[in-house]
Amino acid sequence: MSAQQFTLSQRFFFDAAHTLHREIEAEGSRRIHGHTYHAEVAVRGPRDARTGMVIDLGVLRARLQALRTKLDHHLLDEVPGLGIPTLENLCLYIANALADMQPPPARVRIWRDALGDECELSLVD
Repeated sequence: MSAQQFTLSQRFFFDAAHTLHREIEAEGSRRIHGHTYHAEVAVRGPRDARTGMVIDLGVLRARLQALRTKLDHHLLDEVPGLGIPTLENLCLYIANALADMQPPPARVRIWRDALGDECELSLVD
């Protein structure tokens, strides 16, 4: 019998501004504007026999809080390593920032409730 795989996730939110050069909805996008972003990071793996956990959620929360500090109330255009502040790049930025965790992120999801936009990056099959 193979090891049972568990998926644990934690959510956080941040408020941030950005600009975006687009062909459609161009005028409003090119001006500095802001959103409330919601993010969810999921990790997947077997539970450790000694601790009973895949990951200590306190460790995951601390990592997400450190990441939130880099994004919350910032101009995303100026966040080092983010690139163009799209939902796709935000997912990738978060995944890369947490890649050294054990286990690493299996999924990163970003969404904006007010607009109904959502992006999900799956990192494992």
